[in-house]
Amino acid sequence: MSEKFCQSCGMPIKDSDMLGNEKDGSKNQDYCTYCYDNGQFTQEDISMEQMIENCLPFMKEHGMKEDYARSLLNENLPTLKRWQKNNGSD
Repeated sequence: MSEKFCQSCGMPIKDSDMLGNEKDGSKNQDYCTYCYDNGQFTQEDISMEQMIENCLPFMKEHGMKEDYARSLLNENLPTLKRWQKNNGSD
């Protein structure tokens, strides 16, 4: 599997185990298991700004400085599928 990125949080999806599930158990090809489960977003009403705040601690854990991680998220999240449709309320 070539590297993909979750279209909600931007996390790299390195293998199919990291993909979210549909209600029928099939894998959703766009979203990670943390953002999407059982055919729906795990945090339906989260805003993009809240998603950025949720992602920051994980990025810092992996050695990124907070300012750089925040800048990266602010630049990349608006380009992802979840945040392009209906202002993120798809």
